[in-house]
Amino acid sequence: MQIRFLLALSLLPAFSHADLLDDTETGAQCSVEPPVAIPAAAVTPDSEQLEIRIESDSSDATMNQRAQFDGNVSFSQGSRRIAADKASVDYVEQRLDASGQLVFQDSMFTVTADALTARMQDNSATLSGASYWLHGQQVHGEAKRLEITPDNNLQLSRTSFTTCPPDNVSWMLEADRIKIDSKEEWGEIWNAKLRIADVPVFYIPYMTVPVSDKRKTGFLFPEFSTSTTNGLEFATPWYWNLAPEYDLTLTPHYMSSRGLFLKSEFRYLAGDAQAGQLNLEYLGNDHKLDGSPDRYLYHWQHQGALDTHWRVLANFTQVSDNNYFNDLKSEVARATDNQLSRIGEVSYFEQDWDISTRVQDIKVLGEEELPYRVMPQLNFNYRANDFWQNLDFGFNAEASNFQHQQDEMATANRLHLQPSVTWPIHGPAGFLSSELTLLQTNYWQHNLDRPENQDLDETVSRTIPRAKIHGQINFERNTSLFDSQMRQTLEPQFQYLYVGYEDQSHIGLYDTAQLQDDYYGLFRARRFSGWDRIADANQMTLGLTTRLFDEHNLEQMKFSFGQIFYFTDSKVALSEDLRQERPSASVLAAELDTRIYKDWFFSGAIQYDTHNGDTRKSEFTLDFRPEANKLVQFSYRYVPDLLNSNTNDRVDISQTGLRTTWPLRDDLYFVGNWYYDLKEARSVEAYTGFQYESCCWAVRLSYHYHIKTNYSDEFNPSIDEREQFERGIFLNFVIKGLGGSGPLGVSDMLDEGLFNYRKPLYLRN
Repeated sequence: MQIRFLLALSLLPAFSHADLLDDTETGAQCSVEPPVAIPAAAVTPDSEQLEIRIESDSSDATMNQRAQFDGNVSFSQGSRRIAADKASVDYVEQRLDASGQLVFQDSMFTVTADALTARMQDNSATLSGASYWLHGQQVHGEAKRLEITPDNNLQLSRTSFTTCPPDNVSWMLEADRIKIDSKEEWGEIWNAKLRIADVPVFYIPYMTVPVSDKRKTGFLFPEFSTSTTNGLEFATPWYWNLAPEYDLTLTPHYMSSRGLFLKSEFRYLAGDAQAGQLNLEYLGNDHKLDGSPDRYLYHWQHQGALDTHWRVLANFTQVSDNNYFNDLKSEVARATDNQLSRIGEVSYFEQDWDISTRVQDIKVLGEEELPYRVMPQLNFNYRANDFWQNLDFGFNAEASNFQHQQDEMATANRLHLQPSVTWPIHGPAGFLSSELTLLQTNYWQHNLDRPENQDLDETVSRTIPRAKIHGQINFERNTSLFDSQMRQTLEPQFQYLYVGYEDQSHIGLYDTAQLQDDYYGLFRARRFSGWDRIADANQMTLGLTTRLFDEHNLEQMKFSFGQIFYFTDSKVALSEDLRQERPSASVLAAELDTRIYKDWFFSGAIQYDTHNGDTRKSEFTLDFRPEANKLVQFSYRYVPDLLNSNTNDRVDISQTGLRTTWPLRDDLYFVGNWYYDLKEARSVEAYTGFQYESCCWAVRLSYHYHIKTNYSDEFNPSIDEREQFERGIFLNFVIKGLGGSGPLGVSDMLDEGLFNYRKPLYLRN
C-alpha cells in the first residue's frame, strides 16, 4: 500500500514540467534550491520492487491495527524519501498521517508541507500548507492544499508558482484552484492572477496549460512593433492543437497604416516519414496602396518517404503582387527573397541507380521576363563502380518538356544522354582521375513560325565529346610559426579539360545561365548550367592550396588560388549578342581563411582580372570572437557591373559593414549592425538591439533602419511612389514558464535584417 502512495506523489513534478520552464540554456545558472538538502539519487532497478524502509527514534505498534512513529521519522524507497517529526499508520482505515516539518523528496523534486494524510486503499492523499521545488530548475510554488485523487490526478487550492528566485520574484501566477489530469496531461486553472513586481496586471478566469511536452490550444505571446511604413503593429498568435498529427496557428496581425493582416499555418504529419504545411495569408483593402487592393499568399510544402525507396517533394507559393514580401512580414519568405519556387517531385532510389520525375515553375518577383516551366522532367542515373579493370561507369539520362506562359515563346522537348567512364586513382599522396564523357542531346522545338524564333531549328541532334584529367599531389612538413609547432600542407592540383565544339545558335535557351566564378568553379567541367549551351574548351587549370594545422591537428589557415589558361578561344556564348573576345586566361581566383592571432579571424575571396588589371569581385571579413556570445565583425564586398533588375542599368556594389554582439552585463546584451554603401554615400541598413534576460523573464528592444527592395507592379507602377527606406521599433517580451519560449537568444538577433550573419570560416576558436 505504501508503495502505491509513494508512486502517486511522483505526479507532483508533472505540474513543474511542460511549459512552466522552457529555459534549457540558463536553467542551471538560475536553479532555485529547496531549503532542505537534496538526497543523492540512487541507481537502482525498478523502484516499484524496492523494499520500503521506515526509521524513527521511537515506535509503538499494535498488530494489524495501528503503528505510531515519533522523532526523525523517515520513509524511504529507492531515491524517494518522506521525512516528518511524527507519523502514524492506521491499518484498519488504511490511512497514513504525517506531520511536523514534513518533506517529500525524490531525484526530481522536493515538497514540504505542514501535514499529510493518505488513504492507501484508494491511492489518494492530501497535503496541507505545501511548497514545491524542481531540482536543478527554476520552478517553485506554494499550495494551501494539495490533493492526489484516487485516479492519480492532482488538485491544488489557493496555489501559486513562479520561475523567479525567492529573493527576487519578478512575476508570480496565483490561482484559486488548479487541477492536473495525469492521463490527459492537461492542467486547468481557475481565477488566475498574474502579478509583476507584486502588482496584479492580468486576470484570467479560466485557462488550461500542458503539464507535459504535449501541445495545447491557446494564445501565444503577443508581438508589438512600430514602423514608418506599417505604423503601429500588434499580433496575437492563436495555437490550435487539432490532433496529435496536425495543428493550426492563426495570427491576427493589425497594422494601423494598412489594416488587419490575417495569417494561418497548418502543419501535418502523414505517417512516420512525411510532413508538410499549408500557409494562407490575407490583407483586405491595404490602405497604404492606391485603390486599397487585396493582398494574399498561399503556400504548400510537403516532403517525406513513402517507404525505403520512394521519396516525394512538393513546394508551391503564390502571392498577389511583387512587393508582398517587401511590405508584409510573412511566415513563408523574407524581404530579400525574390523567387517563388513551385516544384513537385517523385523519386525512386536503389543502390546503383535512381529515377525521378519533377515539374517546376519559378516566378521571379520584379522581372518582366518569365522563365520556362519544366512540365515535366524525367531523370535517370546509373552508377557502376569498378565495373572492369578499376574503371567506373556512369550514365545519366534526362528528358525535359519546356513550356512557357507567353504564346510567342518557343517551346521544346529535350533528351540528354550522358555516358561516362572514369579511371580514379586515390592514395594518401594525392589522386589522379581521368574521365571520358559523351554528351548527346536531341531537341524538338515548337512554335517556330514567330519572327523571333526563326533562327531556331525544329529538330537538333548535338553530339559533343568531353575529356578531363584532374590530379592533385599532397605534400606536408612540420614547421614552426610564432613559436608554435605547426604542420603545413602544400596541395598543387591541375585539370586539363577538352570539350568539342558544335554550333548551338539554333537552340533556344530554356534553363541555361552563366555559372559563378570562384576558386572551386575553376575546376568545373562546364561554364553554363543546363544543357542548352555546352561551351567548347581546350584549357588547363592550375591551383594551389596550403593549410596550417596546430599541434592538436586543428586547421588554423587555408589559402587557395588558381587560374584557367585557355589554349584556344571558346566559340560558344549564351547568345550572339554576348559573344566577346576572351583573354588567354580566366580571372585569378583566391580565397583565404585564417586565424590571425588568438581570437582574430580573417576571411577573404577575390577574383582578379589579370588581362585588364582590375578586380571582378571581392569580399573580406575580419572577426574578433573571444567567446561564444562576443563578436565584432568588419566586412567589405565589391561587385562591379551588376545588373539592376528594376532599372536595367549596370551598377557597382561597394559596401562596408560592422556587426557586433556583446554582453554589457551578465543579463544584458547589445547587438548592432551597420552597412554603408560607398558608391551612393549612404547607409543601407542599421540595426540596434538590447536584450535583458533574467532567470524568469526576458525583454528585447530593437531599432531597425534599412533600404527597401521595391518592384514596380500593378498596384504601384512607379517605384518612385514607394518608400525607399523603412524604420521600425520592435518590442519582444517573454515570461519564462508561462507559455514563453525560453530565452529570446542572441543568435536570432544576428539574423535580423537584410544581411544575415555568416561565420566566414570553419576554423575553431
